[in-house]
Amino acid sequence: MTIKQTLIGTASVLAAIGWCGTAQAQSTAPAPAAAAASAQDDIRPDDIVVSGYRESISKSLEVKRKLSVVGDIVSAEDIGKFPDRNVAEALQRVPGIVINREFGEGERVSLRGTAPNLTKTLLNGHAVATADWFILEQLSATRSFNYLTLPADIVGQLDVYKSPQADVEEGGIGGTINVHTRNPLDLKSLEVTGSLQGVYSELADKVNPQGSALVSWHNPDATFGILLGGVYQKRQTRRDGVEVLGYFTPVGASTGSAQVPSLIGSSLFQQNRERYGGNIGLQFKPSDTLEINVTGLYSRFNANNLNENYLAWGANALGGGGTLTNATVTNGTVVKGTVTSTPGGRAVVYDAIQRKAYAETYSADFDAIWRPNDTATVHFKGGYTEAHGNTASQPFYEGGAPGSFTYDLTGKAPQVQFTGVDPKNPNDLIFDFASLHRVTNTDKEKYAYVDYEQALDLGVVNSLKVGAKFTDHDRVTRFLATTYGGFYLPLAAAGCGGPCTSASFAGELTPDNFLDSIALPGTLTSYFQVDQSKLSTILNGVPGATANRIINPPENYSINEKTYGGYAMAKFGGEGWRGNLGLRVIRTDQLTRGNVVGTGGPGSVTNAFGNFTPVEDKRSYTDVLPSVNLSYDIVPNLVARFAAGRTMARPDYTDIVPRVSLNPGSLTADGGDPSVKPYRANQYDLSIEWYPDRDTIVAAAFYYKDILSYIVNTTTTEVFPVQTSTPNLSLCSTTSTTVPDNLYNCTFAVNRRSNGAGGTNKGVELQVSRPIWGGFGAIVNYTYSDAKSNNGDPIPGNSKHSLNVTGYFEKGPASVRLSYNYRSAFFINIDRATPLNQGATESLDASASFKLTEWASLTADAINLTNNKIEQYAGTRDRPRAIYDNGRQYYFGVRLRY
Repeated sequence: MTIKQTLIGTASVLAAIGWCGTAQAQSTAPAPAAAAASAQDDIRPDDIVVSGYRESISKSLEVKRKLSVVGDIVSAEDIGKFPDRNVAEALQRVPGIVINREFGEGERVSLRGTAPNLTKTLLNGHAVATADWFILEQLSATRSFNYLTLPADIVGQLDVYKSPQADVEEGGIGGTINVHTRNPLDLKSLEVTGSLQGVYSELADKVNPQGSALVSWHNPDATFGILLGGVYQKRQTRRDGVEVLGYFTPVGASTGSAQVPSLIGSSLFQQNRERYGGNIGLQFKPSDTLEINVTGLYSRFNANNLNENYLAWGANALGGGGTLTNATVTNGTVVKGTVTSTPGGRAVVYDAIQRKAYAETYSADFDAIWRPNDTATVHFKGGYTEAHGNTASQPFYEGGAPGSFTYDLTGKAPQVQFTGVDPKNPNDLIFDFASLHRVTNTDKEKYAYVDYEQALDLGVVNSLKVGAKFTDHDRVTRFLATTYGGFYLPLAAAGCGGPCTSASFAGELTPDNFLDSIALPGTLTSYFQVDQSKLSTILNGVPGATANRIINPPENYSINEKTYGGYAMAKFGGEGWRGNLGLRVIRTDQLTRGNVVGTGGPGSVTNAFGNFTPVEDKRSYTDVLPSVNLSYDIVPNLVARFAAGRTMARPDYTDIVPRVSLNPGSLTADGGDPSVKPYRANQYDLSIEWYPDRDTIVAAAFYYKDILSYIVNTTTTEVFPVQTSTPNLSLCSTTSTTVPDNLYNCTFAVNRRSNGAGGTNKGVELQVSRPIWGGFGAIVNYTYSDAKSNNGDPIPGNSKHSLNVTGYFEKGPASVRLSYNYRSAFFINIDRATPLNQGATESLDASASFKLTEWASLTADAINLTNNKIEQYAGTRDRPRAIYDNGRQYYFGVRLRY
């Protein structure tokens, strides 16, 4: 029996789960408005941050049992005791939350079987701007928050809201996560904490530093305090992968409608990750009636990387008149065969892409709470948040060659053998193309909230709360590109002191252990690498006029989104029960701008990429969102909760702008449509929680989401201009401007976003948290999620099963924890005109500390101890998409606290 089977069986017996605590369901105030009983309103976010992991759990359970909403919490003590580099990693142990470590570290979270863009993230009660470091995500800007820019070290508490409530910011059909930074008046008069660690990344074989520090002070009267926090993390990473980038049906092939792999490659991804940032908090409490908080956050994630991929190019070879022989067809896929190009075609392509990339986030908030009398509270919050996700420069080399290759997809990893081309010899590849593009993203928002709460003595009605909001959001993506004729041709002719060849860029061979844990005997495991310094020097060394960039029309867009709204909510309760009933109303005004390609007439523009016309679109819509939450103490240690409400989530930015993101290598694309409507859902929750003692919980939560309309991909065929010297002649035709820019009109399969059928998402979360004996304890949670669309389409982000098991020992100076995470297979999205699915993933992580003195502890952490791989496929296992190996990570150091 495997570890996974054993743990799943254990979870079924235990009725699994953990990480329980308050769900402070409030978008506008730092105090927890979710607590139905008025006594709970005095609890502040950091009240449950205590010394000792078991005590922290106990405090969380005590608060949770008195709530009126369905939710969970992770406190600062919990975060600090795990090997969490960012908040997504800390959240992965919450019931119903899963993450994906595609690059070895969690970046986004999925909640209750929904895609990451349906989870709303708040920072101190308001949405924070977000942007991405990876160019494909920069071009397809999503609303899902990228947690790489939010280090766990600067966080005080994480609240997970699973049921809707009127005073919680709309936008999360899966749920809402509120990230609290610390406040100085909630800490000791002087508190200093810090950590210093080294991290060893196994595949990169490098050790890098990590450090964090926090200083908090307030005066003896606790009327003024200041907090400063900072973090620095550096890590050199490497990811080995074997990829199959898309499938297609060759025109006139003897295999009929069976699909052939477009590209099969061995990919080496290397990155220097550097994350640094800090937060500041100023807190004033000059009287019992007035409190002011001013907070600021800055975080930057430097993400320079090099991705090299040596590929067999079936789509180009067969599209240019080549042949497919010795084919083996299984379930509609040509899983084996030999592909031969024409003498002038391409059977091989090698891409080396160096990206100077980063993502950064700013946030500043002003928060004031005024209590003019004993029964009234006025709250105001305003602020500004901004994020940038840029690929400032992208030196790109591409070489190719005619020839032949034989491939086999039937083993655990794809196998490719080339004829007529030696992957270790750069002289066997023709220098086909180079570019020096730039992609920039800006995301920013200014906002203001005001709330008023009046305590009442009207029988079961305890208080009435009303509020209003305004936000003004801008998202802009710019793609500036160098051209074929203006940049590549002069570069190739004289950029290397003479004609450039592939040898001009060549460096050493791939590492000796490249793909060691993935490859089969026929997998390509060695080829010449492109030298990063040569690539950068040659491409940046061209004259300034040659390196000029121009707009790449279909991938430039902007959106302005204003929201106006308000809510009213009544809090009620009596002996042994509490709840709230409310209504939230929100209007969204949307203005999008983009470019329609291939058009002429008034307002049209012509450049080296063809004709295009700037366009804009305006639309507005209003959502009415009722909600109710009710908690009832059946007996003093048994709590039942019920919640119902309507939720909504706005489409991703790229879903609602007139834009197209092109992939010329596979002749596929993704596009938006300004008429796409939001996700909307009706939601119902029921939970039962048993607290036999202060340290234990056994609970079950049931949820049902009736999603009225999913946003889906509709595949269309559209023609766009492409600059290339290696066109797929079956899908590309020359234009009148092919000289000198090699401009072709090519037919693309475009995934256009549209409103599709609705569906349901229903599931159960089971949890147990229990000390066992002598310092040992366990926390287990299991989630079952059954998500289905009415027309049978797969639901992005839904894993039917997810499991978290944590065993811990804490006694005296020693603390040790082992944490296992599992999520079953799930559908990601449509990519390159084919489904993209991911197989089951699991990880075993560990954390240990030993207290040397009252103020110093030694620490050691490990991530992915079992070195599990990420495996992806295209709808069926007969069509593999990728296998990735990110290796293990080890952390060691010291934690200080005064």
